[in-house]
Amino acid sequence: MSGKDRIDIFPSRMAQTIMKARLKGAQTGRSLLKKKSDALSMRFRQILRKIIETKTKMGEVMREAAFSLAEAKFAAGDFSTTVIQNVNKAQVKVRAKKDNVAGVTLPVFEHYQEGGDSYELTGLARGGEQLSRLKRNYARAVELLVELASLQVLLWLLSWMRGSVRSSTGESSCIGFLNH
Repeated sequence: MSGKDRIDIFPSRMAQTIMKARLKGAQTGRSLLKKKSDALSMRFRQILRKIIETKTKMGEVMREAAFSLAEAKFAAGDFSTTVIQNVNKAQVKVRAKKDNVAGVTLPVFEHYQEGGDSYELTGLARGGEQLSRLKRNYARAVELLVELASLQVLLWLLSWMRGSVRSSTGESSCIGFLNH
């Protein structure tokens, strides 16, 4: 240990009390950073697991949706012009909420339905059942896409946060400084 690492103080009971208080503050700060780091790491692992599950589900749902589109086109013919003419406002929208993990505010996206179904009469003449199945399958696909986007943003933010908390924990060398 070099002479630069020492604090020049007068050896008295007051100085000892001050140094004990500084040591206690440094230990508390380090333990809080450690708890925060552990909470962020745990949430990071949960999100990784959920992303894997969601991506697996996404493949199945998109396969079903593509197949139901082919079924609907076969049963109802070309209905794309009807759909394009009826679109005037988005029915499914995304809103951002906030989630708190160890004092860190994280954005969470959720989808919601606004307005009625403007396509309820589409396919009335033929292929109505296939069109309703098509709508259900693509609604589920959009729901999973929003969930996956939310998880990806959380993963990116938490990986960035974990890195900054780790560097803060590593840089809090005040305990080592005060113990010597």
